[in-house]
Amino acid sequence: MNIFEVDGKINKAKLAKDILIPVVGGMVTGFLATRNAKKIYSNLKKPDFSPPSWVFPVAWTTLYTLMGTAKNRVSMKEEPTKKAESLYDIQLGLNFLWSFLFFRWGLRGTAFTEICILLTSITLTTYKFFQKDKAAGAMMVPYVLWVSYALGLNYSTWQLNKS
Repeated sequence: MNIFEVDGKINKAKLAKDILIPVVGGMVTGFLATRNAKKIYSNLKKPDFSPPSWVFPVAWTTLYTLMGTAKNRVSMKEEPTKKAESLYDIQLGLNFLWSFLFFRWGLRGTAFTEICILLTSITLTTYKFFQKDKAAGAMMVPYVLWVSYALGLNYSTWQLNKS
């Protein structure tokens, strides 16, 4: 099975666009949201289960690539997929917003509320994707798991640094 092939077709330009939007968007968001926050974040108390900082760009690049590929698979299906694609767009926007809330603006409690909404949105997107294309739905599962983990990190970091 070629994960890039949908119903026997590959639209390389659309595939590239669908992957590059989250990957480049995540890179730009990460740069803008964390460029002055890295020192602040390094001084925060973090939970014992917090990974080393190098894990985040590796994880996010992988997840954004999977998300973009999943979106491509769903959007290439012959049946209309407006609801699934709209949910995808909403969760991607929420994903980018979270970095600003947590890192740039230091609103860790607000970021926690937002990541709860984000996780719900991702879960709904995954469900809709799975209904349209099982491989696309499966590609979203690591994202659900990672954001569930990030939710715990967000909450713990917020609680450890309340004072």
